[in-house]
Amino acid sequence: MPESGTPHAGDDLAADNDVVALLMRQHGDIRNLFDEVEQSRGDARRDAFRRLVRLLAVHETAEEEVVHPFARRGLPGGEQVVEDRLAEERAAKETLAALEDMDTESPEFLPRLMALRTDVQQHARAEERYEFTHIRRSTDVTNLAAMAKAVKAAEAMAPTRPHPGVESGAANMALGPVSALMDRTKDTVRKAMGKDG
Repeated sequence: MPESGTPHAGDDLAADNDVVALLMRQHGDIRNLFDEVEQSRGDARRDAFRRLVRLLAVHETAEEEVVHPFARRGLPGGEQVVEDRLAEERAAKETLAALEDMDTESPEFLPRLMALRTDVQQHARAEERYEFTHIRRSTDVTNLAAMAKAVKAAEAMAPTRPHPGVESGAANMALGPVSALMDRTKDTVRKAMGKDG
């Protein structure tokens, strides 16, 4: 049996069936994109930064729609855990919004990017420690798979730009042009999780 590709196929399958594995893989992808933005220049840097912004937006939207509601209901102290994560997300979105207005070749861009990277990595570690570990312990394989399906559905509908100050579905709804997208995201997530309305 050829070894090439076998681990990746298994990793993909695990991520497809386990919300924690899927989100952990995204954390790795985010770290890699930060590296790519930092190490590239010109158009390549702009392209890598756009991909980073999209992945961050997609990842956080998926967490806001799927992971945080589960954590609020199912984890001891879940309400405070989620509030702490939302505060971290808000701070990161504010830094990201400032970066989006900058030329990626500006002398201020990389120092601000590194500050964002630090914030995002601290946030990811907190999610892994305070949410992901407890989610895996407190639910079964079927629910992990259902949440993974819902995260993937949310990702397909997620906005391409993060909006500071809108760390909840309800707040996202108030944005006007984004409201239809968020409505579709919520509907898609509910369908993926087998819930009506």
